[in-house]
Amino acid sequence: MQRYLTTTLFLAAAALAGCAYSPVSPPAPAAVFAPNANLFTQGIPPIPQTLVDRVANYTDFRGHTFVDWHPQQRQMVVAHRKAGDTLAQLYLIKSPLATPEQLTNATEPVTSATFEPRNGGYLVFERSSGGNEAAQLFRLDLASRQTTLLTNPDERHNTLTWLHGRSELLYTSQPLDRTAQGGRRTEVTTTFWLMDPLQPQARRKVAELPGGGWWGTGVSRDDRQLALTRYLSANESQVWVLDMQSGERRQVLPAAGESVKAAHFSRDFSPDGKALFFTSNRAGEFSEAMRLNLGSGAIDRISAHIPWDVAGGSATEDASWIALQFNVDGRDELRLFNGRTLQEMPTPKIPNGSVGSTDFHRAQPELAFSLNSAQGPSQLWTLDVTNGRVEQWTQAYAPPGVDMTRFVEQEIVRWKSFDGRTISGLLSQPPAQFKGKRPVLIDIHGGPEGQAKIGFMNRYNYFLNELGIAIVQPNVRGSSGFGKTFLTLDDGMKREDSVKDIGALLDWIATQPNLDASRVMVSGGSYGGYMSLAVSTHYADRIAGAIDTVGISNFVTFLNNTESYRRDLRRVEYGDERDPAMRAFLERISPLTNAHKITKPLLVIQGKNDPRVPVTEAEQMVERARANGTPVWYLRADNEGHGFARKENADFRFYTVVRFMETVLKL
Repeated sequence: MQRYLTTTLFLAAAALAGCAYSPVSPPAPAAVFAPNANLFTQGIPPIPQTLVDRVANYTDFRGHTFVDWHPQQRQMVVAHRKAGDTLAQLYLIKSPLATPEQLTNATEPVTSATFEPRNGGYLVFERSSGGNEAAQLFRLDLASRQTTLLTNPDERHNTLTWLHGRSELLYTSQPLDRTAQGGRRTEVTTTFWLMDPLQPQARRKVAELPGGGWWGTGVSRDDRQLALTRYLSANESQVWVLDMQSGERRQVLPAAGESVKAAHFSRDFSPDGKALFFTSNRAGEFSEAMRLNLGSGAIDRISAHIPWDVAGGSATEDASWIALQFNVDGRDELRLFNGRTLQEMPTPKIPNGSVGSTDFHRAQPELAFSLNSAQGPSQLWTLDVTNGRVEQWTQAYAPPGVDMTRFVEQEIVRWKSFDGRTISGLLSQPPAQFKGKRPVLIDIHGGPEGQAKIGFMNRYNYFLNELGIAIVQPNVRGSSGFGKTFLTLDDGMKREDSVKDIGALLDWIATQPNLDASRVMVSGGSYGGYMSLAVSTHYADRIAGAIDTVGISNFVTFLNNTESYRRDLRRVEYGDERDPAMRAFLERISPLTNAHKITKPLLVIQGKNDPRVPVTEAEQMVERARANGTPVWYLRADNEGHGFARKENADFRFYTVVRFMETVLKL
C-alpha cells in the first residue's frame, strides 16, 4: 500500500509541474539467431545474435579444388564456393589468376567432373542429393550449358576414366539398399559400364564383379585392358587386369603362388602396355611407387629410397615424367621422377605448404597442384617440369580484417602410451597474448585409417585466436602414415587400445605447463565420433565435455544399418558381428552399452541422410545418455549426410559448437 501511495503522489506532482512522464520499459530481449527449416535442435539453448556476429569473420574462408584440365587448352575446371553461395560448384579458369567462370548452379554441391578428352566440348560430373552419396552422372554441354542425366537413380555411380581411341567413359554402378527388393541387398556387386555420354542409352556392360571394393584406375593405350584394384581392407588389396571385351579378369598382384599380404593399388599402364605402375607396401612398412612387368612379373621399386608413404601422383601422357606426393610426417611433399629411367629428378622450388591433388595436362608437361597450409585453404598452382616455372592460378579468400599470415603453424608432439609405444599428434598453440594455462580441444580424425595432417584449420582458427584454446589432433594407433604395422594396432579385439592412447594424451597434457588439464574438451567425426564417445565413457572424470559428429555409438547396429556396399569392408576393420564372440565384444565396448558412464555434457551432431553412419546411431545415443541424466545437446540436419556441406548448416553447427565450448569450458 505504501509503495502504491508513493507512486501515485509522484505522478500527481509530475502532472502539476507540467512534466511529461514516460514509464521505464523493460530491456528488450536479446536477439537470437534461429536455425533454418532443415535443422532440428534439441536441448540446445538459443544462439545469441552477438555470438553470430563475433564469429562471422571465421566462417567464410574459401579456397579452390582442382577438378580437371581442358584436353586442348591451357584452362582448368575447379570446384569453389563463391561469395554469397552456400554450396561449392564448378568453375572454369581460362588463365592464371583469371576470374572464374561459373559452370554449374545446382541445388546440391558439385565438386567432381571430367572433360570429354578429345575436344572438351562437354563435362561429365557427379552429383548426389542431400548428402546421400548416391551419386548420379550428368553431362554438361559447355556451349548451351544444358545438363542431361546419364544414369539410373536407383544406383550409385562413380566415374573412372576415358578410353584413348574414342570418347567413351568407363564408370561403375552399385545397388542401394533403399531401392533394392525388400529394402535390403543380400548380395553386393560392382558393375563396370562403358558409355558414350552423347548416347547414354547405348551403354555396354563390361563386367559385373562380386563385392563393393572394386575400382578401375587406367586403360591401356589400345583400349583392351583395364587395371583394377580390389580393396579388402586398409592392410590388404589386390591388383587385377580386366579384358575389356570378354570381361574376364586375372589377378596380377599378389601373383599366383605369392604368400605376401599387403596393400596394392593399381595406377596406369605404360604407353606400350607391357608394364603397370602401382603403389604397395609389400616391400616394407611404407607404400612405395613400383612398376610391374606384366610379362615376366618382375617389379621395379621406384621410390624405395624414400621412407614415407606415397600419397598420390600423376604422370604425363607419354609417361616421361612422374610426379609423386609423399606423406612426410603429416605434410605432403612433391617429388619428380624420370618415367623412363625411374630415377628421381631435382624438384623445382615451390611455395611452402602441403601438396594436395596433382594432375598433368594431357597435351603438355605442366603439372597442376594444390597447396594447403596454416595460412590459407587450398590454392592452385602449376609447374612446368621442363623449365621449373611455377605459376599461381587461384588465391584463397579470407573475410576483410582477417590476416591469415598470422595464423600459427602446427607442431608435432609425441607422448608414450600405456604399452610404451610413442604416439604423435599435431599441436596448435594460441597466440602469445593468452596467458596462463590454456583450455584444450582434443580433435580426433575419422577413418579410422585417417590421419591428422598439417594444413588449414578453417573455422577452428577462432578457437585459437579469439578464445585462446589449444588444439591437439592426435594420430592414435590405427592411423595411416606411420607404417603398416601401426595401421593394424587397433584391429578387432584391439579396438580400445586406441582409446587408451587418448588416456595417455590426457596424462601428457597434465605435464604441460601451458595446458589446463582441468578444462579439456574431446571431439571427433565419424570414427572420431566413436572415439569421442568412448573417451567420454572411459575418462569422464578427466574431460569437461565431448562433441560427437556422425559417430558410431554401437558397432553392431552400425554394421547392420550401414549401406550394404560398405558393410563387408567395415567388418574387416571392426570385426564381423555375425561371429558370436566378436558380437559380444563389440556390444561390450560400444559407447551405447556404456552410456551410463557418460557424466559430462555431450553435443551430438548428425546428418539425417548419412549412408555411412546412419542417423539411428546418433538418436539412440542421445536417448540413452539423456535417460541417465547427462546434459545432451542434439543437432540434426535433414538435408545433409556424413558431414555438413551447406554453408548455412555448417555455420549453425559452428555457432552451436562455440556456445557449447564456451559453456562447458567456462570461457
